[in-house]
Amino acid sequence: MKLELNAELFSVNAAGPDGLARRTVEGVAVEWNAVATVSGGQRVKFLAGSLPTDGPAPKFMLDHNPEKPLGMVTERLDTGDAMLFVARVSAGADRDSVLAMAGPGEYYDSVSVGVEPVDYTFGAVGTDDENVMIVKSGRWMELSLLPFGAFASAKVAQVAASEPEQEEPTPTDSEEEPEVATQETPAAVEAAVPTQIIYAQPRAEFKMPSASEWISAQLQGGAVAAEFNARLRAAAPDVVTGDLPGIMPLPIIGDVYNNFQAKRPLVDATILRAMPQSGAVFIRPVVSVHGSVGTATQNTTITASAFEVNDVQIQKTIQGGYVELSEASVDWSQPEVLAALLDDMSRIYADRTDLLACSELETGTTNSNAFANASIADPTYWVEWMYTAAADILNGSNGNLPSVLAMSPNVWKYLGALSDTSDRPLFPQVGPMNAYGSASVSSDSATAFGLKVVVDRNITATGMYIMDPTALENWEQQKGAVSVEMPSQLSRQIAFRGYFASKVIDPTKTIKAAFA
Repeated sequence: MKLELNAELFSVNAAGPDGLARRTVEGVAVEWNAVATVSGGQRVKFLAGSLPTDGPAPKFMLDHNPEKPLGMVTERLDTGDAMLFVARVSAGADRDSVLAMAGPGEYYDSVSVGVEPVDYTFGAVGTDDENVMIVKSGRWMELSLLPFGAFASAKVAQVAASEPEQEEPTPTDSEEEPEVATQETPAAVEAAVPTQIIYAQPRAEFKMPSASEWISAQLQGGAVAAEFNARLRAAAPDVVTGDLPGIMPLPIIGDVYNNFQAKRPLVDATILRAMPQSGAVFIRPVVSVHGSVGTATQNTTITASAFEVNDVQIQKTIQGGYVELSEASVDWSQPEVLAALLDDMSRIYADRTDLLACSELETGTTNSNAFANASIADPTYWVEWMYTAAADILNGSNGNLPSVLAMSPNVWKYLGALSDTSDRPLFPQVGPMNAYGSASVSSDSATAFGLKVVVDRNITATGMYIMDPTALENWEQQKGAVSVEMPSQLSRQIAFRGYFASKVIDPTKTIKAAFA
């Protein structure tokens, strides 16, 4: 960032006091501790001593334009109240014309410094509650001659405009070439030095552009359009949108915002398999009767047993939806409406399939253990319920143990609020060695009682399930998006679909809390 601050006091002399030819401009470059508004709208204040009096000499140019060089700044003096300067103007017909128009009461009666801030902060100044950039130090890159100044005291004091000596070097021949600051992209976590120069010029009187002027600038694009729009915003602080009929565009900032989270907590925590291609119904074989082994004596028949496998039928479901868009809305939208639509459809599809899995867990879980509502805040009761349910699963499912605790957000808030008798959280984010687990309000997954906690908003409000995740199996074939043209209506139908099925194949591995 470059700040350009203007000065206002100067005069014109035909020659120096020694009678020799001189071509210099003298005056105040910037007043310390004065607040001014830069061309981009930022309010800035320079602290005393924030600009150097030594080091590479600043360039001297016209209107902050490097293609209009005038010379070099040859002297810098810090008076404690302001920074004074003396600038040498090189020979040339164009420069002679500029000097002829420079001085107090002339067209060019102000100067403006171009500064790259190095050390700065933001804060309020006096009774001003705006966010003012307070510059503590900066690199003085250049000084420009201007018709207007941002600071009342930042004026040209004197101009000596006699014929130059022939050997006067031009700015491009000067050996005092200042170092060019390398522009570096600041790290996202650092308050880095700005890399773009901002000019602290006064806001010019606003002139309404015509519709053709605005359209012409936008068609040229690139830097031309960016500069035009920046000047339009900076130079017209009192202009409202009603004053600009026909030329004020509706700005679109960034991508389309969508707050719908494409999460499937329960599906992700359980089993997800590929959907079989053929058939509306498919079979999942499940062992229903296990063999047996018994003790036998010599020369006697060993234990007879049976082994049965049930065919569990899984019904496929078709999940999908479509939207019809006019051809014009597709062609004219920016950002492109199709990308936003497909992103939204995929999010809704994910939520819908997760809802099916949660519904299957609710209806397919046949075992329940009572959980007294009066004990919802009692950690001891929670521990007792967990171990009782785990023991039931261990016995009922032939040796399996639970590893997942799935619950609704309503139950989750009670779990996270549990504390011991000293009001210490039972599940601190950074847990001590004796904690029951770890949980955080910023995450929908946690650990509690040695179980993985899965919080899913598609689980009913009073739902809580302790389970072996293999109890619930899901099958899916995502078909994605399909587009169909509707030429008679000049529109297009966009559909998003997939096949999904969910089944509790082993009810002995899951138990729900029966709150009462």
